[in-house]
Amino acid sequence: MTAEAPAIDRFDTIVVGAGVAGLTAARLLARVGRRVAVLEARDRVGGRVWTDRTGGEATDLGASWIHGITDSPVAAAAAAFGMPMVEFTVGGYQPDSRPIAYYGPDGKRLAGAAAQQFADDIHTADATLVEVVASSEPYASYRDVTEAALSRQGWDDQRAQRVREYFEHRSEEQYGAWIDDLAAHGLDDDSIDGDEVVFPDGYDRLPERLAEGLDIRLAHVVSRVAWSSDGVVVATNRGDYAADTAVVTVPVGVLQSSEFAIDPPLPEPVAGALSRLRMNAFEKVFLRFRTKFWDDSVYAVRQQGPEGRWWHSWYDLTALHGTPTLLTFAAGPAAVETRSWDESAVVDSVLAQLRRLYGDRVEQPSRVDITAWQDDPFARGSYAFMTVGSATSDHDDLATPIGGVLHLAGEATWTDDPATVTAALCSGHRAAENVSGREVPIELLWAD
Repeated sequence: MTAEAPAIDRFDTIVVGAGVAGLTAARLLARVGRRVAVLEARDRVGGRVWTDRTGGEATDLGASWIHGITDSPVAAAAAAFGMPMVEFTVGGYQPDSRPIAYYGPDGKRLAGAAAQQFADDIHTADATLVEVVASSEPYASYRDVTEAALSRQGWDDQRAQRVREYFEHRSEEQYGAWIDDLAAHGLDDDSIDGDEVVFPDGYDRLPERLAEGLDIRLAHVVSRVAWSSDGVVVATNRGDYAADTAVVTVPVGVLQSSEFAIDPPLPEPVAGALSRLRMNAFEKVFLRFRTKFWDDSVYAVRQQGPEGRWWHSWYDLTALHGTPTLLTFAAGPAAVETRSWDESAVVDSVLAQLRRLYGDRVEQPSRVDITAWQDDPFARGSYAFMTVGSATSDHDDLATPIGGVLHLAGEATWTDDPATVTAALCSGHRAAENVSGREVPIELLWAD
């Protein structure tokens, strides 16, 4: 007698990935009556929303901010779930949205008039930049358009160089990409509606609440998603699962890897859009100290000049827990170069720049946290960015339904505000509506 093949669990919908996008899609689909299973490679939910609570203080190693709470569904969900929020508005990487201590190339703090002139120069160049980007060629880089904007100002070399550095740092800090590698339209979404907030108790409370009541299979590493008119079969390290439809929410870096296959391969326009996006190099460096040695009453400290090539911005997170804390970023080339460094080498490099500004007052940190998203096999970077040659439409094209059975979602698939938790949540909502073929109120996410 021939042994029968083991039965495959079958569902209405399989969701691959228990980050915010996947949990949103699964929760909404479950609430409209579909039988849903979520397959998650990690041993936790949240994906790139990940909070460490070592020592009793929450440290968000992944997403930290809601960048603009006005009309934000993430803010609405956080409020409904009772998540404490602290206003921390730095305006993305804007020059003067809140008090910022600027230090010149000589390591001296800029006086009020000089700092204001610098901020005014950035606003002037940005106004020109809007026009330049709008008329840019398809293969223009962010470097190309910023240089064109600077050339129109008639400034001397030093004045232009300070703003040029700022554009470079903004490209890195907003998208973890070197300015020559980012598409001209790569920062089209760089706008903030309302205050920005952070979460003193940790951002992971959001995915934890979204996950409540769902059928989530942790430690299920998906290697293949096969789709046809009959539905989907998802292969994992713990067996196969079948469903009528699937929502795949893995990051762009995983979609592009050889360890994750979609069969048949993605069609156009999805494949083309995916080929023009890349995962970035962007890591956080948290430094906790026993005493606060930096400027009072500022949200951020920034230095200009060649010494600020890597470490140019520090954000004061002391207000979150009362512990003197600075956050800086290894972004773009700095993240690539320091990827293999041990913690002490990174800390020494950061402190060397702080000592330029504050001298012997700078002490050794009492605790350090450094992320490593580039080395995470289930992320392969922090978030996606538009490479030269891409268009803003690539985000939405990536979410084009495939064969009536397969749907992609996640931060990279949302045009209006990509690379954010808001984008992830909104893309999951869209996927749920596409799968169910009906309007699904987003408020069902947090309704009792």
